[in-house]
Amino acid sequence: MQPACIRHTDLPGTSRLFGDFVYNFDRVARFYHHDPHDPESFMRAAKQVDYPEDRRNAMVAALRAQNGDSESLRRLAQPGTVAVVTGQQVGLFSGPAYTIYKAMTAARLAQQLSDKGIPAVPVFWLATEDHDFAEVNHAWVFSVAGEPAAVRLRPAEDGTKQQPVGGIAIANSPLQELRGSLAGLPFADEVMAAVEQAYRPGATMGQGFRALMKNILAKLDLIYLDPLDPAVRKVGAPLLKKALAAVPELKAGFIERNRELNAAGYHAQVHIDAKTSLFFLLENGTRATLRLKDQEYAALADRAEHLSPNALLRPVWQDYLLPTVAYVGGPGELAYLAQSEVAYRQLLGRMPVAMARSGYTLLDARSGKLLSRYGLTVSQVMTNETALQERIARTLVPQSVAESLESATAGIARHIDSLQGNLESFDPTLAKAAGKSRAKVLYQLEKLGKKTARETMRRDERGAGDARHLAAMLYPHRHPQERFYSILPFLAQHGMDLIDRIYDTVEPMCPDHRIYTV
Repeated sequence: MQPACIRHTDLPGTSRLFGDFVYNFDRVARFYHHDPHDPESFMRAAKQVDYPEDRRNAMVAALRAQNGDSESLRRLAQPGTVAVVTGQQVGLFSGPAYTIYKAMTAARLAQQLSDKGIPAVPVFWLATEDHDFAEVNHAWVFSVAGEPAAVRLRPAEDGTKQQPVGGIAIANSPLQELRGSLAGLPFADEVMAAVEQAYRPGATMGQGFRALMKNILAKLDLIYLDPLDPAVRKVGAPLLKKALAAVPELKAGFIERNRELNAAGYHAQVHIDAKTSLFFLLENGTRATLRLKDQEYAALADRAEHLSPNALLRPVWQDYLLPTVAYVGGPGELAYLAQSEVAYRQLLGRMPVAMARSGYTLLDARSGKLLSRYGLTVSQVMTNETALQERIARTLVPQSVAESLESATAGIARHIDSLQGNLESFDPTLAKAAGKSRAKVLYQLEKLGKKTARETMRRDERGAGDARHLAAMLYPHRHPQERFYSILPFLAQHGMDLIDRIYDTVEPMCPDHRIYTV
């Protein structure tokens, strides 16, 4: 079954930059090098890739040590093969579901490019360097009753402040909490077997994440890249040395780019000012911000292997390490790239095609029936729960009461309109007063209608429960489903082959959000 499509601009929280990126690319084209909606962009980007064989050989060796051998790695070793790259922080139990959708989009695009004569493989960048533990130490799941529940990793006694999250050892994995939350879902045991195999005693956040991803996405043959690997850092050192020497120019370029974005009515994802540091230092197990004068960074060239780039330089470093033809990201990452274009132009001389990941809202059978029963769309559910309850309640008001309210509203409006017309020729001031009275009367009738609907909802417990279920499944805690829940409860509810079913519907060139009824 093919998913239904809705425009991102019909969803809450869509930024103007992302809306124009997917639907009016000409408005943002100056911030990127290639139009992702033009199929010829990929051939042009592939021709621009300058990837020396010694770098290819060194990276393949490092990636083989991380991943083991695979068909994708053997193809990457061949001259001319390019990479479709995506990535994510190494969140507990694979992080939000969109992580999976990113990986699927990259794999599908690599397959499509290969079929068209551009040999490509999918690569997943494990953002192990990031040090925001609070962003990755939890996963949201739902129970058999459809209630959201957070499964959280407690930090070690020595703390995790400024420590790259990928290297944090998981001392007290919340496996039992996860099992309890998923209990009763039909495929919970299969899901728990995969999780327990990945998050074995002694595993780090990065290791557990990669093992789980490799398990549930095995058929996609993704290559996983951990940038904390010393072998990878050695390969990438020349680019960081070049960036160190160019700090003054880079910062000036970033500041100007932010001004351009703001002037165009867009937002700058990363704030940059004269005091901003573009680098962190990896030392003694921590990732500490470097605070130097711009001209002093060049002196750190000998320590390049121990430096970690900030959010704007990281994509450029990534695409120096890899022969990247396209990068698949979400709205935030595409906003980063609009700023990073400055560094791509100065340090790399090329930029991959920026692609929006596929986005999904998964619709279970009950939710689908409820939408139909109450005449709702998915985007109408994506509001606060009170507004959703009122919308559902209006459908539960007895027909006679609803018709009486509608008739009274229409009749009063008609009579006041007639009165206002007659007063206009008699005294415009009185006519204006009648108009104001009309608005007040109709407001009170609308208010009465809402009170009637709320009273109906109070009397109808099923309607209230239905509203709670829809909110919890489609817009939990006022977040889009894919940005809130892990993929794990969906697999526990629908089976591990859900991955294959979703993957069969992925179409990278489709700009819309997908509603997939499972």
